[in-house]
Amino acid sequence: MQDPNEDTEWNDILRRKGILPPKEKPKEDEEEEQIIQQQSIVKTYESMTLDELEENEDEFSEEDEAAIEMYRQKRLAEWKANQIKNVFGEVNEISGQDYIQEVNKAGSGIWVVLHLYKPGIPLCTLINQHLSELARKFPQTKFLKSISTTCIPNYPDRNLPTIFVYHEGEMKAQFIGPLVFGGMNLKCDELEWRLSESGAVKTDLEENPKKQIQDQLLTSIRCSMPNRKDSDESDED
Repeated sequence: MQDPNEDTEWNDILRRKGILPPKEKPKEDEEEEQIIQQQSIVKTYESMTLDELEENEDEFSEEDEAAIEMYRQKRLAEWKANQIKNVFGEVNEISGQDYIQEVNKAGSGIWVVLHLYKPGIPLCTLINQHLSELARKFPQTKFLKSISTTCIPNYPDRNLPTIFVYHEGEMKAQFIGPLVFGGMNLKCDELEWRLSESGAVKTDLEENPKKQIQDQLLTSIRCSMPNRKDSDESDED
């Protein structure tokens, strides 16, 4: 009896006529075809959005669930990163009515820097300028400002400027009054360092910039002072 799987011209004619069944594929060919199909499916996952994955979920078999979940988590992580990146990056103005929502309920893992100020106070204006620069540098931190008396009724001007630092609704640091900031000589990197000490930002500064200035002043003073030997020689004369 002739083998129906045998590669002969007569068998090919019978297959085309439907007299013989299609030739059985070797097991190796079937496995290779399955691998190609799986690779094609995985490539489809990579090109899908979260919404597309949800829409096509019923069409995937149970064997695809692990791959689907992997790419869903990947897309979700990318989406969250973009959301955080796009939410902040500038100093937003709030009022007392916004306080609870914007500060206490800012969200899980969110640091909030709130500046209480008043127009016409030079140091407040300077700090607002510095915070605008820091907000662009640290977009994952939420920077806010509010006119002091609209946020906290009867808040005394002598306490301005004031900066409150919050994390997940809990106050972590407070900077109150002009003396704390060092007056109009305050530099942006000095404010950055102070905020980094509270945890609000992750600075790339290696040490306190204020300390460098202090060290330079001390060195300058020492150099300008007469040493003991010169003083003794002057006394002898």
